[in-house]
Amino acid sequence: MAYSLAPPLIVIVGTTASGKTSLAIELAKKFNGEIICADSRTVYKEMNIGTAKPTLSEREEVVHHLLDIVSPNQKFNVAQFQELVFLTIEDVAIRGKLPILVGGSGMYIDSVIFNYRFAGSNAYRDSTNPRHLSPDVPRQELMLRDNTLIFGIDWPKDILVERSENRVRAMIKSGLLQESIMLSERYGWDIPAMRSPAYRSFRGYISGLKTMDKAIADCVVYDGQLARKQRTWFRRNNSIQWVNDPNIIVDLTTTFLNT
Repeated sequence: MAYSLAPPLIVIVGTTASGKTSLAIELAKKFNGEIICADSRTVYKEMNIGTAKPTLSEREEVVHHLLDIVSPNQKFNVAQFQELVFLTIEDVAIRGKLPILVGGSGMYIDSVIFNYRFAGSNAYRDSTNPRHLSPDVPRQELMLRDNTLIFGIDWPKDILVERSENRVRAMIKSGLLQESIMLSERYGWDIPAMRSPAYRSFRGYISGLKTMDKAIADCVVYDGQLARKQRTWFRRNNSIQWVNDPNIIVDLTTTFLNT
């Protein structure tokens, strides 16, 4: 794959439970790509089911990068993520593959496509600095990375609720409760990594404080709350093309790569 400026980059964003991963896998198989995961939870080792991490079989189909980077009790921030992604994009492109950045963590995505310039190391650890940015970088002045095509996946609320509930039930069948117990015994419930909706929802069930149905319902509610935040974040980016039809995405990607 030849390129004159920045390597071509496909980006797929969207809310939780929207089907980003499956779409990215199909796109990667069609265009000789590799997936770079942009998720603030799947960076953690051992947290597989509750974070909806791509399965082993999915990772056998297509190479996935930036999974299982740190232990659940270790700190990891957007500046570290950005540095790793830049290196990964270069590595994937040099090997003649198409990098496909996929995820729902808005700040992680934006740090790459807008090339955030971070303030000193203390600034991006400061919780009072929500953008983790140098104050001289207002959002409206951020320039989109060259040679980048961005797709957004979203669904009406009722469909997203159904998808979320189906995913939670599939997680339970895959061993969510056992994984949650293992993680809580090893790291406790109160580390930031355990705030993912699935672990958070089933803590009460595991402790005998709520029913299974209530835990599932809570997880769907938490997913909905997260989806609203994600939607609000991504809708501010006018460069995103909101398309749910895989065929249209394939056509647009083909045109982009041949331009």
